[in-house]
Amino acid sequence: MSDDAAAAGPLPIVPYLKLPEGGDPYLEGHRCAACGAYFLGQRDVCGACGARGRMEAVELSRNGELHAYSITHRSFPGIEVPFVSAIVDLDGGGTIKTNLIGIDPDPEKISMGMKVEVVFQIAPRKDREGNEYMTFAVQPANRGD
Repeated sequence: MSDDAAAAGPLPIVPYLKLPEGGDPYLEGHRCAACGAYFLGQRDVCGACGARGRMEAVELSRNGELHAYSITHRSFPGIEVPFVSAIVDLDGGGTIKTNLIGIDPDPEKISMGMKVEVVFQIAPRKDREGNEYMTFAVQPANRGD
């Protein structure tokens, strides 16, 4: 494919990142109507209670707390290091793994339970067809709570 065959806008990097036309990007999870458990991505059966056919799509919160992190110093060629890989528990339910940006990769500056917010950005590279991809990360939140 040539560059003129590229998509008109950015494509989501993962299926659960939704890019509504004329709206803001968001992460989609699924909530079990039987027990209230949240999961990232689509599923037919609840992993918590086993209910079948009770999953409903929900927009996940853009706010959460840092649950765990790792500072990565070695990666694939072309990936800038160090970076902070993070697991975040989202407010209201759902857990995501992504990178923590907007803060130095220094354990003295990162704390478990710190408030973070999900941000969306265009990935730094295009694919062979010239497509751009929308991705997500978390950054320290500027909330007053």
